[in-house]
Order: sequence, then structure tokens, then C-alpha cells
Amino acid sequence: MSKTKTSPAHGGKREGAGRKARFGEPTTLVRVPESAKAVVVDFLDELALKCRTEPRWPDHLTPVKLAESPTAFKVPLFAHTVRAGFPSPADDYVADTLDLNDHLMPRKEASFLLRAKGDSMVGAGIHDGDILIIDRSITPTDGRVVIATLDGQFTVKTLEKKRGRIRLLPANPNFEPIELKDEQELQIWGVVTNVIHSLKP
Repeated sequence: MSKTKTSPAHGGKREGAGRKARFGEPTTLVRVPESAKAVVVDFLDELALKCRTEPRWPDHLTPVKLAESPTAFKVPLFAHTVRAGFPSPADDYVADTLDLNDHLMPRKEASFLLRAKGDSMVGAGIHDGDILIIDRSITPTDGRVVIATLDGQFTVKTLEKKRGRIRLLPANPNFEPIELKDEQELQIWGVVTNVIHSLKP
């Protein structure tokens, strides 16, 4: 017995149709004074950007928190600076000690590490294999280097936020900027604060 091909029903709501929710939840109509319209629109644009970039850990990943009170490891910090140009006389005066935990991760509970892969950010001093220190407590403002997921794919780029538009900028002319489209999902995981780069050959 052959099956009869049926045509789709007309009318009704199609799945996936309509405008994408800007705020991730239902919205409602309100009236505002004409004089305040521009202020309210700007505020809503910022709120929509925040909703789109608010970090949410993927279900298959669990963040590993650093110890709240790691053991201090202080190393000598000499008062003498070393010149990158001509050599200069040195002294052995130790001015202080430095704890790398405090220096690199002052907000340990909000910090995590990732290893960079690729060369799209070499102009920002981030090379393949470098270890990135990320602070989730810092607001990802325009111009900061961030860790982001775009449609579930990780990347490290410079965040550009201008006039309600978001772009992820590489620091290598061989790569094109990534402009966020309406149907794409962007999450900012944190701001890169430091790069650990090995000089081993």
C-alpha cells in the first residue's frame, strides 16, 4: 500500500519562526515619555548585549575552581631593573618578595587558566601554546581581550562593542574580524588578564 504524501497544514505558529528573543525571556509593552525614549532605547540595547554575552558554562563542562587560599610562594624581587637595550651595572639589593598567585590572580575565586591554540592573536602577544589567565569578575568592555564561545566554539579575541554591534577582532592581518549575527549565540567566559609565554627554544 502506497503512502499518500500530505501537505503541511496552513496557519498556526511555525517552530523557529518569528524574531529572536533579545533578552532570553518574554517581553511586554510599556509607555515611556517621548523625552526619555532615547535613554530607554540605549539602556535596552545594553541590556540585550549583556543577555547575549552573559557567560553560562556548557552542560558538558564543569569549571574547576582554584583553591581559595593557595599556599603562598614568595620569590625575591630585586630593586634593580634590567635594561632591554645596553647593559648596565647591577646590584643585589632585594626590595621585596613577590607571590605569583597574588600578582597574576588577585581574584582567585573568579580565575581560571586556558591554553591558547593558533596564531590569530600574535599581535596581542598571545602565541600558540601560551597559557592564558582569565578573570571572570572583570566586565568585558570594549577593547578587552576575552575568552568567548561563538555557537559553542571557543575563541580568544579582542572584544569590540560599538553602537549596539559586537565584533571579535583578531590581532593578525591574516584573519578576518568576526561580526556577530542575529542568529548566532555568543557567550563571554572572561577577560584575559595575563599571558604565560615560555622562552624555551
